[in-house]
Amino acid sequence: MFLEDERIEVEYLIAGAQDLGIRLQSHHLEAFRTYQEILIKWNQRFNLTAITDDVGIQVRHFLDSLSCLKALEQEDRLSGRRVIDVGTGAGFPGVPLKILCPGIQLTLLDARAKKTRFLKHLVEALDLRDVTVLHGRAETLGQDPRHRERYHWAFGRAVADLTILAEYLIPLVTIDGEVVSQKGESAPAEVQRSEWTIERLGGRVRRLVPVELRGLAETRYLVVIDKIRATPDKYPRRPGMPNKRPLTPDD
Repeated sequence: MFLEDERIEVEYLIAGAQDLGIRLQSHHLEAFRTYQEILIKWNQRFNLTAITDDVGIQVRHFLDSLSCLKALEQEDRLSGRRVIDVGTGAGFPGVPLKILCPGIQLTLLDARAKKTRFLKHLVEALDLRDVTVLHGRAETLGQDPRHRERYHWAFGRAVADLTILAEYLIPLVTIDGEVVSQKGESAPAEVQRSEWTIERLGGRVRRLVPVELRGLAETRYLVVIDKIRATPDKYPRRPGMPNKRPLTPDD
């Protein structure tokens, strides 16, 4: 672990959170320091992230994750809600959201075993409660009655094109639940070409939220999707099919 005189500076994180309208308390900052230390240490053995500098981690991982709160009408809407983070990787955006909103009932899903091992260690080190780490695929979970249409919120952080991501996420949320996809500058075009797919799966695009992060020139977006009706039983298709053959009006 890091020595006291090597403690990670968090001033950039504090200022960036304030830009998002978030005031981080001392216990939040300690949790983020610990998170960053563990991420850097494990990244020396496992390829968890290509971003390894302090400011990069705080902006592109922590602040980017916390920006998901801009999709909510009130921050406390996550408290007590069942939330799933699909393709979470090293825990983004789910773990930063859990640090800030400890009342979340969080599930972290990733298809890579090395990342779920890291996540289990991280959850224990941060003493996070009501967190489940799952090694598996979204297509499988979406057909599992223990998970299908069981979550109030599903988050996906640029893990695929929105046409593909919709088939991963929408089947997991309840009717009246919400899907939030974090996207880059291609978001408006992705929304336009995926609207048919989203509607076929039982969703409807509610809004596109622009996000400006301190230190980043490009605008990021949150695509917010309402689940307005049940997803047809045949979706999601078997593992690999959404990526191999994204849904079209001919399906």
